Amino acid sequence: MIILGIDPGTRATGYGLIEQQGNRLLHVDNGAIMTRSGSPLADRLALIYTQLEELILKYQPDAMAVEQVFVAKNPASALKLGHARGVALLAGVKAGLPVSEYTALQVKSAVVGYGRAAKTQVQQMTRTLLCLPEIAQEDAADALAVAICHAHSHKFAAQTTRYSQIRKGR
Repeated sequence: MIILGIDPGTRATGYGLIEQQGNRLLHVDNGAIMTRSGSPLADRLALIYTQLEELILKYQPDAMAVEQVFVAKNPASALKLGHARGVALLAGVKAGLPVSEYTALQVKSAVVGYGRAAKTQVQQMTRTLLCLPEIAQEDAADALAVAICHAHSHKFAAQTTRYSQIRKGR
């Protein structure tokens, strides 16, 4: 199963693609969709959407996972971030992908084992878990972490479903 992880942002939207083969997680690709901060918001969102569409067409992922974002400091920034999340969700749904959302706490817990881990710890663990030759750029590492979180959550959900079916005698 190929999973596309997204770390949304209006300046940089990180993406990370991994392939889950049984218990193994393999790195496929990662990067960031960069927009110009001086461009109109609508143009920046269109660029994010178009590039996500291209990634989906190129890699044909089986699922998309998007980080839920909580920003309490600046309401205007939170609103813009929400627009970027909406565009990412739309790209996944329009492509027919199952889309899941995870909080930063869930992502950090799944990758580092501690929900309040520092960004550098997340970057180092994504490098370790995916056997990357170097640490990925921050937005890309966050997106890879979201994909890893989904892989772990998806595996857990599948095991739980199988266990409950066994208990029910199916």
